[in-house]
Amino acid sequence: MVKRRVVVTGYGCLTPLGKDPDTFWANLVAGKSGAGPITRFDPCDFPTKIAAEIHDYDPEDYLDAKDARRMDLFSQYAVIAAKQAFHRAQLHEDKWDAERVGVMVGSGSGGLAMIQQEYRRILEKGPNRLSPYLAPSMLSNMASGEIAIALGARGPSAAVVTACATGSSCIGEAMRAIQYGEADIVLAGGTEAPITPLGLAAFSKIRALSRKNEEPAKASRPFDRNRDGFVAGEGAGVLVLEELEHALRRNVPILAELIGYGVTTDAYHITSPRADGEGAAGAMRLALRDAGLSPGQIDYINAHGTGTRLNDWIETQAIKQVFADDAGRVPVSSIKSMTGHMLGAGGAVEMIASVQTLNTGLIPPTINWEEPDEGADLDYVPNVARRKECRYVMSNSFGFGGHNVSLIVKKWE
Repeated sequence: MVKRRVVVTGYGCLTPLGKDPDTFWANLVAGKSGAGPITRFDPCDFPTKIAAEIHDYDPEDYLDAKDARRMDLFSQYAVIAAKQAFHRAQLHEDKWDAERVGVMVGSGSGGLAMIQQEYRRILEKGPNRLSPYLAPSMLSNMASGEIAIALGARGPSAAVVTACATGSSCIGEAMRAIQYGEADIVLAGGTEAPITPLGLAAFSKIRALSRKNEEPAKASRPFDRNRDGFVAGEGAGVLVLEELEHALRRNVPILAELIGYGVTTDAYHITSPRADGEGAAGAMRLALRDAGLSPGQIDYINAHGTGTRLNDWIETQAIKQVFADDAGRVPVSSIKSMTGHMLGAGGAVEMIASVQTLNTGLIPPTINWEEPDEGADLDYVPNVARRKECRYVMSNSFGFGGHNVSLIVKKWE
């Protein structure tokens, strides 16, 4: 069977750098940080008191009040991003077969805010006062379900959950669904709302978070010698993936072509990546093979780059394994230096940034990179965006549990 070609015809996002794709991109290439003191709750008892929050957010600016009340924050973000993507792809203007339109949007943590709120209600008022919305709203698949309801998409719907690789996994599996004829259009991506006392405490307990509370904007520093953990971020990213001939018949702008997907599992440790980097390297090799490319053809790598000591070093070594003599040539940057680590949403938002790089000729920087670390000696595009015309971009995502995903997107020609 000949695999069908898959293109990107729309995208939408809510991020700490902006609540729409244009604002997000403008702040990204300007090198702005979305990190600051936590305002969602009082973090005085926590070792980490900073995060990359979405500010000035009122769900009723985007959603019907009744609909918003039944959704956890992660689902609200997902529906809003999906509606943005839907409109950018001009699907609101076209007739389409609902049974050929799918949704694949996942979340690493699901409804943390609703879980915490309702557990407090049980303790204070008893189980009879529990919200009837808790059972559905806390589930990680509910973002896909809510998007399908909002848009009327009756094709294949699912939520692939691979922790911090979730958004990229959903994009890759949506790509496969279109390639093999299961759908013509899939809204794919990830969403996360982890900035709650429970979420912050959980990541603090394993010392994954930066404790540079005095200078939040400088706390997320991937690949820098003085990195001490990631800054938690929140938001959603959703892309419209579409079969090429279907998009051409609709006569809509094509933003990029998705051509490579590689996935592996470390089978090593619940949080730490394999020390030899072979799992990450394997995903990159598989993506290159799927795309029919050699390493030397990749023009830019949008790195996972969390700012944790182990992850950044191992990703660097994995890139060196795969790219060999080309490793020092290809620019590598991490937008998590600005967005914070959006967990399950990260890979999807990073794919949107990758598509923007193809279309603008701008590579976003790794801000806060000031001092090289031993063995971390690639071109990390430090502090200032770089102009470079790119034809092929690789985007990497790695998640707790040993999940490794690499995607390759091509400039539309």
